[in-house]
Amino acid sequence: MPDGVRGALVRRVSARPDGPLDVTWLATGASRLPLGRIGLHWEPASLIGWNVTAHLGLATTEVHLASWLAAPDDWPRLVRPTLHEVLGLCAALAVATAALDLSDRLAQV
Repeated sequence: MPDGVRGALVRRVSARPDGPLDVTWLATGASRLPLGRIGLHWEPASLIGWNVTAHLGLATTEVHLASWLAAPDDWPRLVRPTLHEVLGLCAALAVATAALDLSDRLAQV
């Protein structure tokens, strides 16, 4: 990773098994992750490969989502299924939350 960044913000994850991860750099001084967004950080492992960690932005904090220790050089293929599933779950929860909010507002009318 370049100097001055703490990782990458996952923008999009392809549904294809060999598809890309679209990311943008997260500056070192950036605020916490937005709700439902995933941040990745990777560094060389001590012997071989890469140590990759993923964090998930929640309403009030960031939580550790997963770690892949000594992942191979093609680690994006390894982490892609997990990221794709978590982003899908976050999208479903956002829709469910919006539906509940709308239901509450309509019940007050």
